[in-house]
Amino acid sequence: MPELDEYIDEIKDIWDTHWLTNMGVKHQKLQEELKEYLKVNEIDLFTNGHMAIELSLQAMNLPRGSEVITTPFTFASTTHAIVRNGLEPVFCDINGDDFTIDVSKIESLITDKTSAIVPVHVYGNVCNVEEIERIAHKYGLKVLYDAAHTFGVQYKGKGIASFGDVSCFSFHATKVYNSIEGGAACFRDKEFGLDLYRLKNFGIRGPEKVDGIGANAKMNEFCAAMGICNLRHVDAEIKKRENVVKRYIEHLKGIEGIQLNPVQKDVKPNYAYFPVVFNEKTFGATRNEVFDALAEHGIGARKYFYPLTNTFDCFHGKYDPNETPVALHISKRVLTLPLYADLALEDVDRICDIIIGCRK
Repeated sequence: MPELDEYIDEIKDIWDTHWLTNMGVKHQKLQEELKEYLKVNEIDLFTNGHMAIELSLQAMNLPRGSEVITTPFTFASTTHAIVRNGLEPVFCDINGDDFTIDVSKIESLITDKTSAIVPVHVYGNVCNVEEIERIAHKYGLKVLYDAAHTFGVQYKGKGIASFGDVSCFSFHATKVYNSIEGGAACFRDKEFGLDLYRLKNFGIRGPEKVDGIGANAKMNEFCAAMGICNLRHVDAEIKKRENVVKRYIEHLKGIEGIQLNPVQKDVKPNYAYFPVVFNEKTFGATRNEVFDALAEHGIGARKYFYPLTNTFDCFHGKYDPNETPVALHISKRVLTLPLYADLALEDVDRICDIIIGCRK
C-alpha cells in the first residue's frame, strides 16, 4: 500500500467532482499510465481479473460448446471463465520445470471443435509464446493469456501482454501490483475493444443506444486511485521482492529434494512468487509436513495450485486428472513461501530454518 497521505491526496478531487465510477478521471488516467508501463497498444480496466478473462472470452465470440485448450495448474478463475462462457475446457499438461503449459502436447489435443487456447503464465514464468503463436496461426485459433502472475514482466524486451489476441491481468490485493481489486485486458484490435467495453458496461454503446447484452465490470475511481499510487512504486517494490527471493535461494539452493523456480532466458522477472517443490523421498518430508511445520510457527505458506481445477468438486467425474500427470504430481508437492516487498530477511532465514529442520 502507498503511504496514507499519498492516497488521500490522490482521492481528494473525487470529493470535488463526485465522480465515483463509470470510467471517471482516475480510471482514464490509470488506463493511459498502464498502457505505457505495460508496453501495450490497447487496454481496458475491469472490476477484477476474473471479469477481464470472462468477458474477453465472450468478446471473442467463440462458438458455444467449442473446446478451449488450457491447463488445470491455475487458479479457479481461469477454468471457470471458460465454463461460464459455455465452452469446454480441454486440459493440457504442464512442464515440470517452469509449470507453464507443455506446448509439445497442445497439437495432439486439437480437434475440429477447438476454437482457442488459454495458456497461463505461472508464478511469473512465461509460456513458450512463440510456439503457441505458431500453433494458433496454423490452426486458426484465438489465444488468450491468463497473465495474472506476470505484471511488469518482459520477454525479449516486449511487455508480456503484447502476446496473443488478449492478455488479462489481476490487480488483486495479493498481487505484485494492486488496485485493491481490479484487472485489465490488453489487446491490439480496437474493434474488439469496443465489443469488450460494451460487455463490461451493460451493452451500452451510447447515451441512448444499448445494442448488446452486457455485464457490469467497471473499475471504480477509488480502486483506480490506488492503482495510480501503486504504479509509482511498483518497480521499487519488485526490487525489494528480488532481495527476498535471493535470500531464499541462498538457503535452499542445492538441497536434495527441493526444486526451485527456474531463471528463464530473455525474461525480465517480477518475483511474484517463490514456489518450492518437495520430493518427499529425497528431501525426507512431504509438502504437507512442511506446510504444517510452518503453520505451527504462525507462517502462512500456500499449496498453490492445489487442488488442480480438473479435480474440483464442481466438476466431479467430468475430467480425469491422470491425463495431466505432471500437473497432478506438482500440485501435490508444491508450496509457495511467503513473499512480499517488506518481508524481513531475518524472517526469511527463520522460514528456511524451519523447512530445513523438517528433513528426517
